[in-house]
Amino acid sequence: MIPDFKDGKAPDALRTIGEVTRVLGIRQHVLRYWEEQFPMLSPVKRSGGRRYYRPEDIALIAEIDRLVHREGFTLRGARQFLETGQGATSAETVRVPEAATEPLTAKLETTVEPSQLMARLHEIRAELAGALDRD
Repeated sequence: MIPDFKDGKAPDALRTIGEVTRVLGIRQHVLRYWEEQFPMLSPVKRSGGRRYYRPEDIALIAEIDRLVHREGFTLRGARQFLETGQGATSAETVRVPEAATEPLTAKLETTVEPSQLMARLHEIRAELAGALDRD
């Protein structure tokens, strides 16, 4: 999805690195690094190495940002995800079904008093010390 730049330019206009990073909330050095890490991200470069991003480049940058910063992918994982041809619509395939997390959620919602926690930790410590003594 291409963000609305609200600058009066045509939607298919080329954008500078400053325009893209400002609207997407990404730092310029991060975007330059992503260009090294994602071969499919290759903006138009003109005289002096000045970068110009096409709408499809901007959509890809937004997708990389979503995968890395919102979905928790590593750069390598995001690159592999994009190289397999999966896009934003197939991100559901990597989600854990809600039913699988119910036991964990129930445990997380259980409140444990600090004194109970300390008592349990002392029990575990004693068990571990006993196991070491047997060896």
